[in-house]
Amino acid sequence: MNRITTALLAALEALVVVAIGVGIALVPLTILWGTHYGLGIDWFVFWRAAVDVWLLGNGVDLTVQLPVDVSASLGLAGAELPFTLSIALLGFALLSVLLGVRTGRRAAGTEYSLTAAGVAVLSYGLLAALLTFSAGTAVVTPAPVQGILLPTLVFATGVLIGLAGANRTAGTVLPDRVRRPVANQLARIPAELRSQLGTALRGGTAVVAGIMVVSAVAVCVSVLANFATVIGLYETLQAGVMGGIALTIGQLAFIPNVVVWAASWFVGPGIALGTGNSVSPLGTTLGSVPGLPLFGALPNGTLEFGFLGLLVPVLIGFVVAVLVRQSVDKRANALHGTARMLGTGALMGVVAGILLGLLAWWSTGAMGPGRLAEVGPNPLLVGALTALEVGIAAALGMLVGGRRARSTDSGAEELSTKR
Repeated sequence: MNRITTALLAALEALVVVAIGVGIALVPLTILWGTHYGLGIDWFVFWRAAVDVWLLGNGVDLTVQLPVDVSASLGLAGAELPFTLSIALLGFALLSVLLGVRTGRRAAGTEYSLTAAGVAVLSYGLLAALLTFSAGTAVVTPAPVQGILLPTLVFATGVLIGLAGANRTAGTVLPDRVRRPVANQLARIPAELRSQLGTALRGGTAVVAGIMVVSAVAVCVSVLANFATVIGLYETLQAGVMGGIALTIGQLAFIPNVVVWAASWFVGPGIALGTGNSVSPLGTTLGSVPGLPLFGALPNGTLEFGFLGLLVPVLIGFVVAVLVRQSVDKRANALHGTARMLGTGALMGVVAGILLGLLAWWSTGAMGPGRLAEVGPNPLLVGALTALEVGIAAALGMLVGGRRARSTDSGAEELSTKR
Protein backbone atom coordinates (compact mmCIF):
# COMPACT_ATOMS: atom_id res chain seq x y z
CA MET A 1 0.00 0.00 0.00
CA ASN A 2 1.12 3.55 -0.67
CA ARG A 3 1.22 6.31 1.93
CA ILE A 4 -2.20 7.78 1.03
CA THR A 5 -3.99 4.43 1.24
CA THR A 6 -2.33 3.71 4.57
CA ALA A 7 -3.45 7.08 5.93
CA LEU A 8 -7.04 6.59 4.75
CA LEU A 9 -7.26 3.16 6.36
CA ALA A 10 -5.85 4.57 9.60
CA ALA A 11 -8.48 7.33 9.58
CA LEU A 12 -11.19 4.73 8.96
CA GLU A 13 -9.96 2.66 11.92
CA ALA A 14 -10.12 5.73 14.17
CA LEU A 15 -13.71 6.28 13.02
CA VAL A 16 -14.58 2.66 13.88
CA VAL A 17 -13.06 3.00 17.36
CA VAL A 18 -15.10 6.15 18.05
CA ALA A 19 -18.24 4.50 16.69
CA ILE A 20 -17.78 1.51 19.00
CA GLY A 21 -17.29 3.72 22.05
CA VAL A 22 -20.33 5.91 21.37
CA GLY A 23 -22.42 2.97 20.12
CA ILE A 24 -22.14 1.09 23.43
CA ALA A 25 -24.37 3.73 25.02
CA LEU A 26 -26.26 4.80 21.89
CA VAL A 27 -27.66 1.40 20.87
CA PRO A 28 -29.59 0.66 24.12
CA LEU A 29 -30.70 4.30 24.33
CA THR A 30 -32.02 4.14 20.76
CA ILE A 31 -33.92 0.95 21.54
CA LEU A 32 -35.31 2.65 24.63
CA TRP A 33 -36.34 5.60 22.43
CA GLY A 34 -38.30 3.28 20.15
CA THR A 35 -39.85 0.90 22.70
CA HIS A 36 -40.52 3.02 25.77
CA TYR A 37 -40.99 6.49 24.30
CA GLY A 38 -42.59 5.40 21.03
CA LEU A 39 -40.34 7.66 18.94
CA GLY A 40 -42.10 10.62 20.50
CA ILE A 41 -38.90 12.39 21.60
CA ASP A 42 -36.25 13.91 19.40
CA TRP A 43 -33.63 11.20 18.82
CA PHE A 44 -30.81 13.71 19.18
CA VAL A 45 -31.58 13.86 22.90
CA PHE A 46 -30.38 10.26 23.14
CA TRP A 47 -27.48 10.95 20.79
CA ARG A 48 -26.26 13.74 23.04
CA ALA A 49 -26.71 11.55 26.11
CA ALA A 50 -24.61 8.77 24.53
CA VAL A 51 -21.88 11.22 23.55
CA ASP A 52 -21.91 12.70 27.06
CA VAL A 53 -21.45 9.23 28.54
CA TRP A 54 -18.57 8.53 26.16
CA LEU A 55 -16.90 11.84 26.97
CA LEU A 56 -17.37 11.29 30.70
CA GLY A 57 -15.81 7.85 30.33
CA ASN A 58 -12.72 9.46 28.82
CA GLY A 59 -12.32 11.89 31.71
CA VAL A 60 -14.14 14.94 30.32
CA ASP A 61 -15.96 17.08 32.90
CA LEU A 62 -19.66 17.78 32.30
CA THR A 63 -21.32 20.91 33.66
CA VAL A 64 -24.96 20.21 34.57
CA GLN A 65 -27.77 22.73 35.11
CA LEU A 66 -30.90 20.84 36.05
CA PRO A 67 -34.37 22.25 35.42
CA VAL A 68 -36.04 23.68 38.52
CA ASP A 69 -38.62 20.89 38.85
CA VAL A 70 -36.01 18.16 38.51
CA SER A 71 -33.62 19.71 41.03
CA ALA A 72 -36.48 20.16 43.51
CA SER A 73 -37.50 16.50 43.19
CA LEU A 74 -33.98 15.28 43.95
CA GLY A 75 -33.88 16.90 47.37
CA LEU A 76 -30.11 17.39 47.26
CA ALA A 77 -28.52 20.57 48.52
CA GLY A 78 -26.98 22.49 45.64
CA ALA A 79 -28.92 20.65 42.92
CA GLU A 80 -30.55 23.92 41.84
CA LEU A 81 -27.11 25.38 40.99
CA PRO A 82 -24.77 24.34 38.16
CA PHE A 83 -22.58 21.43 39.24
CA THR A 84 -19.90 19.27 37.68
CA LEU A 85 -19.85 15.58 36.86
CA SER A 86 -16.22 14.48 36.75
CA ILE A 87 -16.28 10.80 37.75
CA ALA A 88 -14.82 8.98 34.74
CA LEU A 89 -16.42 5.70 33.69
CA LEU A 90 -13.06 4.03 33.21
CA GLY A 91 -14.48 1.13 31.21
CA PHE A 92 -14.78 3.45 28.19
CA ALA A 93 -11.22 4.70 28.63
CA LEU A 94 -9.95 1.12 29.00
CA LEU A 95 -11.77 0.12 25.80
CA SER A 96 -10.25 3.09 23.95
CA VAL A 97 -6.76 2.10 25.10
CA LEU A 98 -7.23 -1.53 24.05
CA LEU A 99 -8.58 -0.55 20.63
CA GLY A 100 -5.73 1.95 20.35
CA VAL A 101 -3.24 -0.85 21.00
CA ARG A 102 -4.83 -2.77 18.13
CA THR A 103 -4.55 0.29 15.90
CA GLY A 104 -0.89 0.73 16.85
CA ARG A 105 -0.10 -2.87 16.03
CA ARG A 106 -1.80 -2.55 12.65
CA ALA A 107 0.15 0.63 11.97
CA ALA A 108 3.43 -1.10 12.88
CA GLY A 109 2.69 -3.75 10.27
CA THR A 110 2.62 -1.21 7.44
CA GLU A 111 5.50 0.38 5.57
CA TYR A 112 4.51 3.84 6.85
CA SER A 113 3.97 3.06 10.51
CA LEU A 114 4.45 6.59 11.86
CA THR A 115 2.17 8.05 9.19
CA ALA A 116 -0.57 5.51 10.00
CA ALA A 117 -0.29 6.09 13.75
CA GLY A 118 -0.22 9.88 13.39
CA VAL A 119 -3.22 10.00 11.03
CA ALA A 120 -5.20 7.66 13.32
CA VAL A 121 -4.58 9.87 16.36
CA LEU A 122 -5.27 13.09 14.42
CA SER A 123 -8.52 11.68 12.99
CA TYR A 124 -9.57 10.56 16.45
CA GLY A 125 -8.96 14.07 17.76
CA LEU A 126 -11.04 15.64 14.98
CA LEU A 127 -13.89 13.21 15.65
CA ALA A 128 -13.67 13.92 19.40
CA ALA A 129 -13.94 17.65 18.64
CA LEU A 130 -17.01 17.13 16.45
CA LEU A 131 -18.68 14.99 19.11
CA THR A 132 -17.89 17.47 21.84
CA PHE A 133 -19.47 20.38 20.01
CA SER A 134 -22.50 18.27 19.02
CA ALA A 135 -23.26 17.21 22.61
CA GLY A 136 -23.72 20.57 24.32
CA THR A 137 -27.19 21.50 25.56
CA ALA A 138 -28.66 23.89 28.08
CA VAL A 139 -28.73 21.05 30.62
CA VAL A 140 -25.35 19.34 30.05
CA THR A 141 -22.26 21.04 28.62
CA PRO A 142 -18.95 19.21 28.11
CA ALA A 143 -15.70 21.07 28.77
CA PRO A 144 -14.63 21.84 25.18
CA VAL A 145 -10.84 21.68 25.59
CA GLN A 146 -11.02 18.49 27.63
CA GLY A 147 -13.43 16.99 25.10
CA ILE A 148 -10.86 17.43 22.34
CA LEU A 149 -7.69 16.53 24.23
CA LEU A 150 -8.51 13.85 26.79
CA PRO A 151 -10.17 11.23 24.52
CA THR A 152 -7.38 11.79 22.00
CA LEU A 153 -4.68 11.32 24.66
CA VAL A 154 -6.34 8.12 25.90
CA PHE A 155 -6.46 6.68 22.38
CA ALA A 156 -2.92 7.91 21.58
CA THR A 157 -1.62 6.10 24.68
CA GLY A 158 -2.97 2.82 23.34
CA VAL A 159 -1.58 3.51 19.86
CA LEU A 160 1.91 4.18 21.25
CA ILE A 161 1.77 1.00 23.37
CA GLY A 162 0.72 -1.06 20.37
CA LEU A 163 3.30 0.53 18.09
CA ALA A 164 6.16 0.06 20.55
CA GLY A 165 5.12 -3.49 21.44
CA ALA A 166 4.84 -4.58 17.80
CA ASN A 167 8.21 -3.05 16.93
CA ARG A 168 9.87 -4.80 19.86
CA THR A 169 8.29 -8.16 19.01
CA ALA A 170 9.27 -7.91 15.36
CA GLY A 171 12.78 -6.79 16.25
CA THR A 172 12.42 -3.62 14.20
CA VAL A 173 13.51 -0.18 15.30
CA LEU A 174 12.03 3.26 14.93
CA PRO A 175 13.41 5.62 12.29
CA ASP A 176 16.75 7.20 13.11
CA ARG A 177 15.23 10.66 13.48
CA VAL A 178 13.13 9.31 16.36
CA ARG A 179 15.55 6.76 17.80
CA ARG A 180 18.76 8.76 17.89
CA PRO A 181 17.67 11.62 20.20
CA VAL A 182 16.18 9.13 22.68
CA ALA A 183 19.27 6.91 22.57
CA ASN A 184 21.56 9.90 23.06
CA GLN A 185 19.68 11.06 26.12
CA LEU A 186 19.65 7.56 27.64
CA ALA A 187 23.39 7.16 27.00
CA ARG A 188 24.08 10.10 29.30
CA ILE A 189 22.72 8.14 32.25
CA PRO A 190 25.36 5.90 33.94
CA ALA A 191 24.89 2.24 33.07
CA GLU A 192 24.45 1.12 36.70
CA LEU A 193 21.83 3.79 37.39
CA ARG A 194 20.05 2.97 34.14
CA SER A 195 19.90 -0.70 35.11
CA GLN A 196 18.66 0.18 38.59
CA LEU A 197 15.92 2.45 37.25
CA GLY A 198 14.82 -0.17 34.74
CA THR A 199 14.62 -2.81 37.46
CA ALA A 200 12.61 -0.51 39.73
CA LEU A 201 10.25 0.39 36.90
CA ARG A 202 9.55 -3.24 36.04
CA GLY A 203 9.20 -4.27 39.68
CA GLY A 204 6.92 -1.35 40.65
CA THR A 205 4.69 -1.96 37.64
CA ALA A 206 4.46 -5.67 38.49
CA VAL A 207 3.48 -4.81 42.08
CA VAL A 208 0.64 -2.55 40.91
CA ALA A 209 -0.51 -5.24 38.46
CA GLY A 210 -0.58 -7.77 41.31
CA ILE A 211 -2.56 -5.44 43.58
CA MET A 212 -5.06 -4.80 40.80
CA VAL A 213 -5.53 -8.53 40.18
CA VAL A 214 -6.21 -9.18 43.87
CA SER A 215 -8.58 -6.20 43.93
CA ALA A 216 -10.49 -7.48 40.90
CA VAL A 217 -10.92 -10.89 42.55
CA ALA A 218 -12.09 -9.20 45.77
CA VAL A 219 -14.68 -7.15 43.87
CA CYS A 220 -15.98 -10.26 42.11
CA VAL A 221 -16.26 -12.17 45.41
CA SER A 222 -18.01 -9.22 47.10
CA VAL A 223 -20.57 -8.90 44.28
CA LEU A 224 -21.34 -12.62 44.41
CA ALA A 225 -21.61 -12.59 48.20
CA ASN A 226 -24.02 -9.62 48.14
CA PHE A 227 -25.86 -10.59 44.97
CA ALA A 228 -29.26 -10.58 46.67
CA THR A 229 -28.72 -6.98 47.84
CA VAL A 230 -27.66 -5.90 44.35
CA ILE A 231 -30.77 -7.48 42.80
CA GLY A 232 -32.95 -5.83 45.44
CA LEU A 233 -31.56 -2.42 44.49
CA TYR A 234 -32.31 -3.15 40.84
CA GLU A 235 -35.93 -3.92 41.74
CA THR A 236 -36.18 -0.76 43.84
CA LEU A 237 -35.16 1.43 40.89
CA GLN A 238 -37.90 -0.08 38.65
CA ALA A 239 -36.01 0.88 35.50
CA GLY A 240 -37.74 -1.63 33.24
CA VAL A 241 -36.03 -4.01 30.83
CA MET A 242 -34.26 -1.51 28.58
CA GLY A 243 -33.58 0.87 31.45
CA GLY A 244 -32.05 -2.04 33.35
CA ILE A 245 -29.86 -2.91 30.35
CA ALA A 246 -28.67 0.69 30.05
CA LEU A 247 -28.01 0.78 33.80
CA THR A 248 -26.06 -2.48 33.62
CA ILE A 249 -23.89 -1.18 30.77
CA GLY A 250 -23.13 1.94 32.80
CA GLN A 251 -22.16 -0.16 35.81
CA LEU A 252 -19.95 -2.44 33.70
CA ALA A 253 -18.14 0.69 32.54
CA PHE A 254 -17.82 1.67 36.20
CA ILE A 255 -16.26 -1.63 37.34
CA PRO A 256 -12.65 -0.50 36.64
CA ASN A 257 -13.28 2.40 39.03
CA VAL A 258 -14.48 -0.01 41.69
CA VAL A 259 -11.41 -2.22 41.19
CA VAL A 260 -9.14 0.81 41.71
CA TRP A 261 -11.19 1.70 44.79
CA ALA A 262 -10.67 -1.84 46.12
CA ALA A 263 -6.92 -1.37 45.61
CA SER A 264 -7.16 1.88 47.60
CA TRP A 265 -9.00 -0.05 50.31
CA PHE A 266 -6.18 -2.62 50.52
CA VAL A 267 -3.58 0.13 50.72
CA GLY A 268 -5.43 1.68 53.66
CA PRO A 269 -7.08 5.05 52.87
CA GLY A 270 -10.21 3.49 51.41
CA ILE A 271 -12.72 5.65 49.58
CA ALA A 272 -15.27 8.37 50.22
CA LEU A 273 -18.79 8.04 48.83
CA GLY A 274 -19.77 11.62 49.41
CA THR A 275 -19.07 13.92 52.32
CA GLY A 276 -19.26 12.02 55.60
CA ASN A 277 -19.25 8.56 54.01
CA SER A 278 -16.16 6.36 54.06
CA VAL A 279 -15.20 2.77 53.32
CA SER A 280 -11.85 1.56 54.70
CA PRO A 281 -10.29 -1.55 56.31
CA LEU A 282 -10.96 -0.03 59.73
CA GLY A 283 -14.70 0.23 59.11
CA THR A 284 -17.48 1.54 56.90
CA THR A 285 -19.51 4.65 57.65
CA LEU A 286 -22.34 5.14 55.19
CA GLY A 287 -25.35 7.38 55.11
CA SER A 288 -27.25 7.78 51.88
CA VAL A 289 -25.10 6.85 48.87
CA PRO A 290 -25.62 7.10 45.09
CA GLY A 291 -28.30 4.65 44.05
CA LEU A 292 -26.22 2.29 41.94
CA PRO A 293 -27.05 -1.39 42.53
CA LEU A 294 -23.32 -2.13 42.34
CA PHE A 295 -22.85 -0.25 45.61
CA GLY A 296 -24.85 -2.99 47.30
CA ALA A 297 -21.60 -5.00 47.32
CA LEU A 298 -19.91 -2.53 49.67
CA PRO A 299 -18.84 -3.91 53.08
CA ASN A 300 -21.06 -2.99 56.00
CA GLY A 301 -20.03 -1.89 59.46
CA THR A 302 -16.70 -2.74 61.05
CA LEU A 303 -14.84 -5.72 59.65
CA GLU A 304 -13.26 -7.70 62.46
CA PHE A 305 -10.25 -8.72 60.37
CA GLY A 306 -10.36 -5.88 57.88
CA PHE A 307 -6.89 -4.71 58.88
CA LEU A 308 -5.49 -7.91 57.31
CA GLY A 309 -6.23 -6.33 53.95
CA LEU A 310 -3.26 -4.04 54.56
CA LEU A 311 -0.98 -7.06 54.15
CA VAL A 312 -1.89 -7.39 50.44
CA PRO A 313 0.39 -4.63 49.05
CA VAL A 314 3.11 -5.56 51.56
CA LEU A 315 3.15 -9.25 50.59
CA ILE A 316 2.91 -8.53 46.87
CA GLY A 317 5.75 -6.00 47.11
CA PHE A 318 7.93 -8.49 49.00
CA VAL A 319 7.28 -11.41 46.62
CA VAL A 320 7.81 -9.34 43.48
CA ALA A 321 11.06 -7.95 44.89
CA VAL A 322 12.34 -11.45 45.64
CA LEU A 323 11.57 -12.57 42.09
CA VAL A 324 13.09 -9.41 40.62
CA ARG A 325 16.30 -9.81 42.64
CA GLN A 326 16.69 -13.43 41.53
CA SER A 327 16.28 -12.43 37.88
CA VAL A 328 18.76 -9.55 38.33
CA ASP A 329 21.40 -11.84 39.87
CA LYS A 330 21.38 -13.97 36.73
CA ARG A 331 22.60 -11.11 34.54
CA ALA A 332 26.23 -10.63 33.65
CA ASN A 333 26.14 -7.01 34.88
CA ALA A 334 24.15 -7.76 38.02
CA LEU A 335 23.74 -5.05 40.63
CA HIS A 336 25.45 -5.71 43.95
CA GLY A 337 25.65 -4.08 47.35
CA THR A 338 23.18 -3.77 50.19
CA ALA A 339 22.72 -0.03 49.73
CA ARG A 340 21.96 -0.43 46.03
CA MET A 341 19.46 -3.20 46.69
CA LEU A 342 17.70 -1.15 49.36
CA GLY A 343 17.61 1.82 47.00
CA THR A 344 16.15 -0.32 44.21
CA GLY A 345 13.43 -1.61 46.54
CA ALA A 346 12.61 1.93 47.64
CA LEU A 347 12.41 3.04 44.00
CA MET A 348 10.02 0.16 43.32
CA GLY A 349 7.81 1.60 46.03
CA VAL A 350 7.99 5.06 44.46
CA VAL A 351 7.03 3.68 41.05
CA ALA A 352 4.13 1.70 42.55
CA GLY A 353 2.99 4.76 44.50
CA ILE A 354 3.02 6.98 41.42
CA LEU A 355 1.14 4.44 39.29
CA LEU A 356 -1.51 3.60 41.87
CA GLY A 357 -1.85 7.26 42.83
CA LEU A 358 -2.52 8.14 39.18
CA LEU A 359 -5.10 5.37 38.92
CA ALA A 360 -6.78 6.62 42.09
CA TRP A 361 -6.80 10.17 40.70
CA TRP A 362 -8.30 8.97 37.43
CA SER A 363 -11.02 6.99 39.25
CA THR A 364 -12.19 9.75 41.57
CA GLY A 365 -14.43 12.73 40.92
CA ALA A 366 -17.85 14.25 41.44
CA MET A 367 -21.04 12.22 40.97
CA GLY A 368 -23.45 15.05 41.66
CA PRO A 369 -24.07 18.25 43.57
CA GLY A 370 -23.40 19.00 47.23
CA ARG A 371 -21.93 16.12 49.22
CA LEU A 372 -21.63 13.97 46.07
CA ALA A 373 -18.83 16.23 44.86
CA GLU A 374 -16.32 14.01 46.69
CA VAL A 375 -16.45 10.39 45.55
CA GLY A 376 -13.49 8.04 45.40
CA PRO A 377 -10.08 7.70 47.05
CA ASN A 378 -7.61 10.43 47.97
CA PRO A 379 -4.93 9.99 45.28
CA LEU A 380 -2.12 11.69 47.22
CA LEU A 381 -2.75 9.56 50.29
CA VAL A 382 -3.05 6.39 48.22
CA GLY A 383 0.20 7.13 46.40
CA ALA A 384 2.11 8.02 49.56
CA LEU A 385 1.00 4.95 51.54
CA THR A 386 1.62 2.66 48.56
CA ALA A 387 5.15 4.02 48.21
CA LEU A 388 5.77 3.49 51.93
CA GLU A 389 4.28 0.00 52.24
CA VAL A 390 5.65 -1.37 48.98
CA GLY A 391 9.00 0.41 49.36
CA ILE A 392 9.75 -1.15 52.76
CA ALA A 393 8.55 -4.61 51.71
CA ALA A 394 10.40 -4.47 48.38
CA ALA A 395 13.63 -3.35 50.05
CA LEU A 396 13.49 -6.37 52.36
CA GLY A 397 12.56 -8.61 49.43
CA MET A 398 15.57 -7.45 47.43
CA LEU A 399 17.87 -8.43 50.31
CA VAL A 400 16.19 -11.80 50.97
CA GLY A 401 16.07 -12.61 47.26
CA GLY A 402 19.80 -12.03 47.03
CA ARG A 403 20.49 -14.40 49.93
CA ARG A 404 18.30 -17.09 48.37
CA ALA A 405 20.00 -16.71 45.02
CA ARG A 406 23.47 -16.92 46.57
CA SER A 407 22.56 -19.97 48.67
CA THR A 408 21.16 -21.71 45.60
CA ASP A 409 24.29 -20.96 43.57
CA SER A 410 26.63 -22.13 46.36
CA GLY A 411 24.63 -25.34 46.78
CA ALA A 412 24.86 -26.05 43.08
CA GLU A 413 28.63 -25.43 43.10
CA GLU A 414 29.09 -27.73 46.11
CA LEU A 415 27.09 -30.51 44.43
CA SER A 416 29.11 -30.19 41.23
CA THR A 417 32.37 -30.33 43.25
CA LYS A 418 31.31 -33.55 45.01
CA ARG A 419 30.51 -35.12 41.66
